[in-house]
Amino acid sequence: MAKIKKSVELSDKKISFEMEKVLYKVIRFFPSQMTLDVMVYEDGVKQGMRNIPFAHLPKSAKKLIKAN
Repeated sequence: MAKIKKSVELSDKKISFEMEKVLYKVIRFFPSQMTLDVMVYEDGVKQGMRNIPFAHLPKSAKKLIKAN
């Protein structure tokens, strides 16, 4: 039986994307829930960490994350 990963650490990959003038830097990916922990930056100021659904990402970011 295959072991299910609880999360995939992506902070070392330095994956970031921008949506609606807000910069998101990917920290980790949860394959079982299909969500991401991201650090949010608005106007260069760190706003904190959020958990967002994988489906809400831009296509370019999805390709980078699923390739891992």
